[in-house]
Amino acid sequence: MRREWDPADTGVLQLPSGRLVRGRGMHRDAPDEPLPDFGVYLLSRPPLPFEWESRWIRWPDFRTPHDPEDAHAVLYEAWVRSGRQRVEIACGRGRGRTGTALACLAVLDGLSPDEAVEFVRRHYHPRAVETPWQRRFVARSQT
Repeated sequence: MRREWDPADTGVLQLPSGRLVRGRGMHRDAPDEPLPDFGVYLLSRPPLPFEWESRWIRWPDFRTPHDPEDAHAVLYEAWVRSGRQRVEIACGRGRGRTGTALACLAVLDGLSPDEAVEFVRRHYHPRAVETPWQRRFVARSQT
């Protein structure tokens, strides 16, 4: 049985293939229900443990991941899982790093990097992918 987010819920992005992924900022106390099955957390320091399976990507605010190859592997895992599970991507405020990761998922879903950035800005948050180097990181997710 496929477990999905509600596309109308706050932060839920429907990728072109129909896969649903929730983006959010971690500055909130707790995530909204339903809880994710899998989460990817883009932070400078490891988050506290969650009740669900998760991965941490060491990713400072306004920057790119410390280990780009590992980040791309984790984001690929998130994209695959989003076909059958509720996947959440989150950073501090839920915009720059989260938007960048969501754009990488959109590239995996078949969009060009430029299309992916515009898609995420239009359907998730207008300030997603905040810096030129984050945009370059999205471009590298194509290879």
